Amino acid sequence: MQGVPLIFLRVRDNRPVSLKIRIDDSAPPYEQVRAQISEQARSGTLPVGYRLPTVRGLAEALGLAVNTVAKAYRALEGDGVIETRGRNGTFVAAAGSAAEREASLAAQAYGERVRRLGLTEDEALAAVRDALRAAYGG
Repeated sequence: MQGVPLIFLRVRDNRPVSLKIRIDDSAPPYEQVRAQISEQARSGTLPVGYRLPTVRGLAEALGLAVNTVAKAYRALEGDGVIETRGRNGTFVAAAGSAAEREASLAAQAYGERVRRLGLTEDEALAAVRDALRAAYGG
């Protein structure tokens, strides 16, 4: 389903909420699914508690392998963006504080590592800027 966004519409608190996913050739499909759900959850487009489609349902709708979507969901769960509640389904989690906490721990570990490597603060910050530009495509 290249170029055409897939939209799952649900109603929450008397307002429509939609999950929009577009798959193209820009990156591996699982990464696109992961990134788009993560961005929509973090921006509030998908509110906390929004029930996501099943792995099988989303895979079928996107024309992807079940394992591709399952990999994206596992990564999202590992990042604290979504949570699986057994047979009840998969939901957007209250992830803001968990994500910030994990980022802070990663930053602390990085700071300790570059200090041990003997990098200056400017060199360490330049490495972070380069990594963020690469990660965010800028």
